[in-house]
Formats: sequence, C-alpha cells, structure tokens
Amino acid sequence: MATDKLKEQSGMGFLEAAVKISHTSPDIPAEVQLSMKGHIMRHTRIQRQSTEPASSTRHSSFKRHLPRQMQVSSLDDDTDLLYVNEQPTSIGRIKPELYKQKSVEAEESTKANLKPCGTINFSLQYDYEIEALVVRILKALDLPAKDLCGSSDPYVKIYLLPDRKCKFQTRVHRKTLNPTFDEAFHFPLPYEELASRKLHLSVFDFDRFSRHDMIGEVILENLFEASDLSRETSLWKDIQYATTESVDLGEIMFSLCYLPTAGRLTLTVIKCRNLKAMDITGYSDPYVKVSLLCDGRRLKKKKTTIKKNTLNPTYNEAIIFDIPPENMDQVSLLISVMDYDRVGHNEIIGVNRVGITAEGLGRDHWNEMLAYPRKPIAHWHSLVESKKSVKEWQGRTASFDSQCSCPSPKPPATP
Repeated sequence: MATDKLKEQSGMGFLEAAVKISHTSPDIPAEVQLSMKGHIMRHTRIQRQSTEPASSTRHSSFKRHLPRQMQVSSLDDDTDLLYVNEQPTSIGRIKPELYKQKSVEAEESTKANLKPCGTINFSLQYDYEIEALVVRILKALDLPAKDLCGSSDPYVKIYLLPDRKCKFQTRVHRKTLNPTFDEAFHFPLPYEELASRKLHLSVFDFDRFSRHDMIGEVILENLFEASDLSRETSLWKDIQYATTESVDLGEIMFSLCYLPTAGRLTLTVIKCRNLKAMDITGYSDPYVKVSLLCDGRRLKKKKTTIKKNTLNPTYNEAIIFDIPPENMDQVSLLISVMDYDRVGHNEIIGVNRVGITAEGLGRDHWNEMLAYPRKPIAHWHSLVESKKSVKEWQGRTASFDSQCSCPSPKPPATP
C-alpha cells in the first residue's frame, strides 16, 4: 500500500509539473488543473492507434480480385511486419513472362522454317467508263509442290473485301509450278469506295478426289499502293503461307480515356462496320462485350445494347471501369463483338484486345491513352478470330489459382 501511495504521489507530482507553466507564473485555477489532469490521464491509458490510408470505395472491389503481391499493404507501426509484406516469396510461383518468351521464340522459329510459297504477278486498273476495278492475274512463280509427282495444279480465287459474295476464279493449270494465267476480272463499284476495299488473292492446288489444298494468300490493304489506278499498274507480291482462307470479320471503332485522379477508365463503343453475317438472312444482331482482364483473368464484364439486323451498327455507348493508377500496367481489355441468338448460344463474331501486353495497334492505342490523360483517343480496330477453347481456359484458371489470384471465372459456354 505504501508503494502504491508513493507511485500515486509521484504521478500526481509529474502531472502538477506538467500543468505548471513556470515558477514565476501564477498558479492555474484548480478547476482547469482538474480538467487537464483528467485529459492527460485518459491519453496515458489509451494506446496510440495506427491508421490506414483512405482508399476509394470504388477501387475496393477491384483490389480484392488482385493477386496478393499487387495489393497495397496497410501501414503498421511494426517495421518488421511491413518489410515482410513488401517482400513476397517467389518460391513455387509460376512466372508467365518466362513462358511468353519461349512461345514467342517458338513462333519465330516456326516461321523461319516455313518454306517459301512463291510470288504472284497481277495488275490493277480502274475503268471509268463501266465504273469497275479491273484485276488481271498474270502469272505465278516458284509455287510449292503439293502433289506426289513433285508438281501442283494451281488456280487463284479473287475477292474484293469486305464483300465475299462477289468472287472470281482463274482456270486450273495442270502440273506446273510457274503458271501463266493472263485472265482479267471486273469488280463493279464506284471509284470513291476503292479506299475502303482490300484485294484478297488465294492460291489453291486443285485435287479431283479430295479437298483442294491451299498454297497461300496475298492481301493488298491499299489499292492505291502503287498508283491512282488511272492506268494499268503491275504488282509483284510474295505469297504468304496459309492453310485456310483468311476471313474478314469486320472492324470496330472505340475510344479510350483515363482519368488518373479519379482512377476511372472509360471505353466508348462508337460503331462497327462490315461485320461478318452470322444469320441466314445475311445479317447479324450484334452487341459488344468488354471484359476487364488481370493477368489473363476476367475480373469484370459489361456489354452494350443489341442492334437488330445490321452489319454496320452504331452504339455511342460508354463503358466505365474503376482502376487505380498503380494497377494500369497489370490490366487489359478484351473487346468481343457478339451475335445475339434468341434460341441457341450467342456466337462470337470477332475479338480485339488493348493493353500493355497486347500487340500492334492494341498496345499503341493503350500507350497513347496513358500518354494523353483525360483525352478520348479513338481508333478503328480489325476483329480477329477467337481461338480460346474450354480446355485452355480451364488450364489457365488452374495455373492462376495456384498463385492465389482473383477468383476463378466460369469457362465460356461451348457453342
């Protein structure tokens, strides 16, 4: 008891010393001293609390789906704990960048081992009198042998994309690798439409008893590459290796805009053109689905309205995702143009991807958006086929689950 009294006296002495300003100043009134003593005693009993930095509630759902190594760890007074949180172990983790590098090298080696498919000579000229583009297939050189006898029976199919209904075909030339065709074909269309058209040549090997083998293809993106087509212009092009005919799926225009201060990404779907017809009527019922991906995993998806019976829909609809600035390097967007079907499964017309890990225009569009924040950047993008199978999706899901990543998405429905 004596010791307790001594402690209380010493504590009171300390408090009195804290309350007194100086020896020369007058004493503070007793009421003020009592209130200050109570305030100091309460603060000595309460432990100091640590606070976490306030984050936007809009980003909380996004951060829950991120892998642990991407999440921002809360601040703690314990420096050892903070150090442990900032140093995640990499033992047992799969590193996707290593596999990506190997796959790129494998693709390059595969392309290098491909045999040349020869060259083709053709000419272009626009006939103003009949308002038609004249395509003359002249000859081909050094075609690969497709038959057992060491020769081929080549012929050429000609399209003026995006229209595939109007097509022409040369005669079949027997047992030759250097055929001379010298055949002209007329595509009736106004001169103003030439800028939006592409010439597609497919070279085949004729087989009487089985499916014809494709030798390769040539796609001329710009018809005005060599001249204004007022006179006949001859062109030589390398025949690119292909096993199936490239299908023109159409194009989509959308804009990207990012607000760093709000952490808001806005994708505005503007319109599509020359979409592939998916219905018997020769039209489609297209809508656009946009998926937010993190390390190849889908976190969120949103879609536009459905446009009935059209191949050139106009949307002008904005799709918004809340993404913190520090996570913009880990995400990408998958844009899928779908055909709505009331009875069966909705079919994919074509897809496009934008992000840091995308290729070509998809990567350039994303970088341009980041370079000019708060400014909508619009581009046309060509649609490509979606080759994702259910097995590949499930395999990727299992690999990311081992990394404690975002929840496993459902596999896409099989058509």
